[in-house]
Amino acid sequence: MTTKRQKNVWRSEITDIIRGACGGFLFGIPLLYTMEVWWIGSLVKPQLMMMAIALMFIVVYLLNHTEGFRKRKYSWLAPQAAMDTVEAIAIGLACSAFVLLLLQELTPETSLKESLGKIIFESVPFTLGVALANQFLGNISKSNGKEQTTPQENGSAKDELHATLADVGATVIGATVIAFSIAPTDEIPMLAAAASPPWQLAMIATSLLISYCIVFQANFSDQQKRKQQKGIFQRPSSETIMSYLVSLLAGAFMLWFFQKLTFSDPWTMWLDHTLILGLPATIGGAAGRLAI
Repeated sequence: MTTKRQKNVWRSEITDIIRGACGGFLFGIPLLYTMEVWWIGSLVKPQLMMMAIALMFIVVYLLNHTEGFRKRKYSWLAPQAAMDTVEAIAIGLACSAFVLLLLQELTPETSLKESLGKIIFESVPFTLGVALANQFLGNISKSNGKEQTTPQENGSAKDELHATLADVGATVIGATVIAFSIAPTDEIPMLAAAASPPWQLAMIATSLLISYCIVFQANFSDQQKRKQQKGIFQRPSSETIMSYLVSLLAGAFMLWFFQKLTFSDPWTMWLDHTLILGLPATIGGAAGRLAI
């Protein structure tokens, strides 16, 4: 019995961390494609870094008393609130560091001071996203017990093609909302020029993993309903891959629309530019699918 309880505790802990990280990606990914923040972070003084962390702590501590990523209620001086605030900041720092490494804005040649500055400044929106995770697409699992049969009833009444088109449309809308402001920037060709094939594969894997976690693991919205969604690509794995391909197509169209790519450009240029924009587009597409 104790072992089962411990497993449930660990499962709940992992779900909370995944939910917080996904909220951070939804909120913080656009700023990670902003070179001005990279420059500011690389030049910032240690005193300002400490001030940024202190301000993050205060803001996240206050947000945790409304609805943090764990959905707990605290008294104002509860030590658990402070511990969850520190954990939210740690998730934000880890996520921003990971994406900066993925985009090769952090390399072994980057100095420790510059690395810390970039990570801390980029982690501000990530940490806010962690704290606001439940308010993006909140968990409504409390109603699942009352409406457990509703998804199956609704799913059986829908035509598979209609459900698939609804998912595709939601993916395109979500991808456009997140990636449209990133597509015309100079960061995309700059990052694409530095992306070697191994990093491109890492970008693909990361995009798929984050998309899967947002829709099927973070417990946003009615996760059980998503798993029972009827459509041509109704399995979580196939739906994730389909959504990623649709997001890539949406990203390629946005790059063409802003004349960052033309039909005279080689296919390799189309590929590397689209994969770079594919990460934020896929995150937006995952959020879009949750909204339907």
